[in-house]
Amino acid sequence: MTDILLEICVDNAEGLAAAIAGGADRIELCSALELGGLTPSPGLIRQAAKASIPVYAMVRPRPGDFIFGGADVEIMLAEIDIIREAGLAGVVLGASLSGGALDEQTLRRLTTHAAGLGTTLHRAIDLVPDFDLAVDLAADLGFERVLTSGGARHAVEGMDTIAAMIERAAGRIGILAGSGVRPGNVGTLLDRLPLTQVHASCSAPARPADAAAVRLGFTNPAGKETSAEIVAELKRALRR
Repeated sequence: MTDILLEICVDNAEGLAAAIAGGADRIELCSALELGGLTPSPGLIRQAAKASIPVYAMVRPRPGDFIFGGADVEIMLAEIDIIREAGLAGVVLGASLSGGALDEQTLRRLTTHAAGLGTTLHRAIDLVPDFDLAVDLAADLGFERVLTSGGARHAVEGMDTIAAMIERAAGRIGILAGSGVRPGNVGTLLDRLPLTQVHASCSAPARPADAAAVRLGFTNPAGKETSAEIVAELKRALRR
């Protein structure tokens, strides 16, 4: 039996604690997961530095696309400094050009600035027109791994592309399958792909939101939160 590493993405202190309690092996720390994940606050970063497992922080200064201008990049460089100073294990990066190809110039600048930290290339890779070239570039830039759904909404729908990415990587870089991974479908991924790591949110509906806060637009009535029970269930499903 080979253990498969489980990475859980969280966006608050409660989610961080739940992921660890459920048996996560690594954390992707964000804010605003409902927007695909943004850079977490300095306070949350410092809180996560106390965790017993490796934590990688998202570096994404705004919602929307991954085409970053000069001001965005300067913010990202400063955010990398904050993450390093806090003592986290690594950063999660991505940048695109118009048309979806990876922005090599920006990524090279970011990864160079992140020297000494672990690096994950996020799902900006799912926008690329050529996955072979993208995997080659990510490996050349020194990323430890790429997080991907194979260009599909969910990883189970992109398995053929993920399989091709694993073959192209040839051990030079890790392929982290994610998006829509749940205890009930991870077996489908494992049957098809030689995975060594998976990424999931393991979320469940949050407690009912305060009606006044919903009315004033302060919160989402359909919010979600990390479930320690689902994390544990997914962890068990990976031990097969």
